[in-house]
Amino acid sequence: MIDSFYLTAFMMGLIGSGHCVAMCGGVASSLQLAVKDPSQAKLYTVLYNLGRLLSYSLAGALVAGVSSYFASQSLLLSQFLSYLSALFMVLVGLYIMRLAATLNWLESLGKAAVWQHLVKLNRYLMPLDSKTKALAYGALWGWLPCGLVYSALTWSISAPSALEGALFMCVFALGTSPAMLSLGWTAQTASKWLNKPIFRLIMGNFLVFYGFYLFTIAVLKAVH
Repeated sequence: MIDSFYLTAFMMGLIGSGHCVAMCGGVASSLQLAVKDPSQAKLYTVLYNLGRLLSYSLAGALVAGVSSYFASQSLLLSQFLSYLSALFMVLVGLYIMRLAATLNWLESLGKAAVWQHLVKLNRYLMPLDSKTKALAYGALWGWLPCGLVYSALTWSISAPSALEGALFMCVFALGTSPAMLSLGWTAQTASKWLNKPIFRLIMGNFLVFYGFYLFTIAVLKAVH
């Protein structure tokens, strides 16, 4: 169960990384221009992604810590979280295939509630003239409103502890890392491959069917 839990995290990140290219492409690519020393650009790209991973892990720990406490008090709530996770897997699949804007409302909510305040901190990190700033820059942009990340957080809600929620989001971030790292170094190639319609269609269908599978499992558990 734990293995499939983390495998799901990695696959969500890997399959959805084309969306990451679209969402964070400008930010990651701009690192090449923002870094004062061009010879440090690759290192700063790694640090940026490490900062993003740390933010995702922190968010996963917070969400899973709170939800696991309340879920332990109610079997009904625990079952509801299982259904919610399956639902969001289907929504992510449709989103990746670009058949429906199923997660745009989440991004709008995040932008209004959190991001409009956090983005103001960006001015303290420019120019990127130190490794610490590059790490902090990634950590800040890790809170960028993103339907894919929010969906992964919905999955981390079902984690049994804050630690496992953090690990889930960490593995999710690792799934997105190949695309994001290559984005910083060879942006056009990564974007062209990950946004091919056939790739989005295959991977999106995989997530949709997996979501229905998880929903079926949750129903069977509830019945028995």
